[in-house]
Amino acid sequence: MWKLMYERILTRTSALTSHPHDTGGILLTRMNATLSTIYALSSGQGKCGVAVVRVSGSAALDALTKMTSLNNPEPRKAFLRKIYDPVTRDVIDKGLCLWFPGPNSFTGEDSVEFQVHGGSAILQAIMSALGKLKFRPAEAGEFTKRAFYNGKLDLTEIEGLADLIHAETEQQRKQALLQADGNLSKLYNNWRDILSKILAHVEAYIDFSEDDNIEDNVLTICNERIRELVAPISNHLADGRKGEILRIGVRTAIIGRPNVGKSSLMNYLVQRNAVIVTPIAGTTRDVVELNANICGYPVILADTAGLAESTQDIVELEGIRRAKVYAKNADLIILMVDASSFVSSRLSFREYVKNYISELEMSEIISEHGGLSRNCVVVVNKTDLVQEEVKRELRRFEAVPISCTNEEGFGEFMASLENKFQTICGNPSRENPTISQARHRTHLNNCLEYLETYLEMSSREEYDMVIAAQQIRNAMRELGKITGHISTEEILDIIFTSFCIGK
Repeated sequence: MWKLMYERILTRTSALTSHPHDTGGILLTRMNATLSTIYALSSGQGKCGVAVVRVSGSAALDALTKMTSLNNPEPRKAFLRKIYDPVTRDVIDKGLCLWFPGPNSFTGEDSVEFQVHGGSAILQAIMSALGKLKFRPAEAGEFTKRAFYNGKLDLTEIEGLADLIHAETEQQRKQALLQADGNLSKLYNNWRDILSKILAHVEAYIDFSEDDNIEDNVLTICNERIRELVAPISNHLADGRKGEILRIGVRTAIIGRPNVGKSSLMNYLVQRNAVIVTPIAGTTRDVVELNANICGYPVILADTAGLAESTQDIVELEGIRRAKVYAKNADLIILMVDASSFVSSRLSFREYVKNYISELEMSEIISEHGGLSRNCVVVVNKTDLVQEEVKRELRRFEAVPISCTNEEGFGEFMASLENKFQTICGNPSRENPTISQARHRTHLNNCLEYLETYLEMSSREEYDMVIAAQQIRNAMRELGKITGHISTEEILDIIFTSFCIGK
C-alpha cells in the first residue's frame, strides 16, 4: 500500500525532484549547447609568459588529433608537443597539451587545453586554427554555463566562483572559496530535502487518510518539523547582511568638523595622496569615495565635507547635506575629534562627544541607547598637542588617539578597525555560511513567508489541506531557484554574463 501511495505522490511532485536543471526551456538550451564545440582564451588578456586556451564540446578531441601529433592521448596528462595549423600544417608554437574526456572535466564535456606562450600573434594563430576546425568562439561565461547544464556546478557554486575570480581581499577570497566549494548549496539542498519529505507525508495524508492507513499524528509531526525548519532559516536571514557587505565592501564615512584631519586620515588609509590636504578649513566640499583593502577587508572609504556649525556658503551647505546622507547609509562611521579642542572645552570626554555629535546634527545617526552606535569608531586626532594623561583618558572611553602629523597611534587604530570590520562582515566559515547575494535573500524571505503561511493555515480548525500543501511546494520552489533546481533563462543570463570570456 505504501509503495502505491508514494508512486502517486512522486508523480505529483516530480517537477520539484527531477534532475536539477532539466526544466522547460533550460533543458532545450542544454541540448543545443552540446551541439557545438567552443574555444576561448581562458587566462588573462595581454602579453604573458603562459596563456591557456580552452576547448570544450563533443569534437574537442579533434583539436588534439588535427593540431598536434597526439593520438589516443592519456587523460589528464600533460604532453609537450608542437602545435600546427590544421590546414597549412605550419608550426604555431610548442606547448603543453591536455585532454579531459567528459564527464570528468570542468564542463562535463570532452575538453582540451593548450598551454602556450602568451604572445598576441601566437594566440591569434591558435584561435584562427580552431576556427578552421568549425569550432566557434565561446560567449561570456559559456564554459561555466555548460558545467551548470551538465550538473557539475549549481548556481550558488557558480556565483561563488565568479566572486572568487573578482575577490580583491583575503576575507572576500575566503567567503567566495567556501561558496564555490558548495557550502551554501549543501545548506539549501538539505532544507529542500527536508521539505520534500514533509510534503510527501502531507500528500500521503491527503490521498489516503480516509482509508485509515495513515497515522493520526502525521500532520502534527509535519507541522513540528516545519516549525523546526523555520528557526534556522530565520536565523540565517538575521545575519545583518554580513556576507553581502563583505562581497561588495564596507561603506565607511569619515565625518567631523572642518580641519580635524579627515583628508589626512583618508590618505593614510589608502596609502597615497588621494585627496587634497591644506591648513585651510573646508578644503573638501563633496563626498570623495575610494576603495581600499584594510586588514583583509574590502572598504569603500568616503572623505566628507566638514560639518560646520554655521555657514551660508551654498556649496558648503550642499557638501554637508551629502555628507549626512552618506553617513546615514554607511556601514561604519569614523567620527574624528580634535584633541586640543576637547582639552580647551574642560568637559569630560563623554560630555564633549555628546555635545560634539549634537552640534554636528548627527545624533539620530550615531547615538544609540544613550551612547554611541556599534558601527562608530571615535578617532581623536592631533594628540601630539596634548599630554599623555589626556591620551589615557581617551582610551578609557574606547576612543583611539592618533596624530596624522607624526603618524602615531595608527597601529591601535587599525586594530580597532579590524575588530569593527569583523563584527560587520563576520568571519566566513564552513560551519556558518553567510548569504552573499541579494538574490538569495529574496528567495529565502519568500520561502519563509510560504512556510509561515502554511503554519498559520494549519493552525485553524478547518482549512483546505491541498492549498496548504501548495505553500510547502512553493517554499521548495524558492529554495530551488537559489541553487538552480528551478530557474529561468533570465536569471541564468544575469549570472553568466558577469563572467569573462573563457570562463
